Amino acid sequence: MFRILLFSDGSARGNPDGPGGYGTILQFTDAGGNLHEKELSRGYRRTTNNRMELLGCIAGLEALNRPCIVDVYSDSKYLTDAFNQHWIESWEAKGWKRGRNEDVKNVDLWKRLLKAMEPHKVTFHWVKGHAGHPENERCDRLATGAADGDFLSEDIQEDILP
Repeated sequence: MFRILLFSDGSARGNPDGPGGYGTILQFTDAGGNLHEKELSRGYRRTTNNRMELLGCIAGLEALNRPCIVDVYSDSKYLTDAFNQHWIESWEAKGWKRGRNEDVKNVDLWKRLLKAMEPHKVTFHWVKGHAGHPENERCDRLATGAADGDFLSEDIQEDILP
């Protein structure tokens, strides 16, 4: 299987009702040992950081055109803990309820993420945000830039893997 590093970030600019965006960087090394990066970003409005983290992760996984080993790096503890602490399984078992039997927010996005993960072997890594980590800083710049535009790389599907 091909190995992909996926760096995902959402930026709500501190205001869930204001402009926001999500960004994803896919990084891989080809058979010749050459490092490649593809960036995806999209402006998104009136949403929250957690929702944008999910969207960024989904965008990265859906862009892959064959099964891969994927390491997802995110500064969202919520996103990474959902998988590393097996919250998803408990939510599914309880009919997408959590805690005091509250509905899980963004259920459709979580289901879409699970579907996007199906063909891949995915591992989630938390990167403490905004603390000088280069992985987080790159994605933060990408996501913040997405707040100012509405761009999604059109060539990602045909170019991402040889």
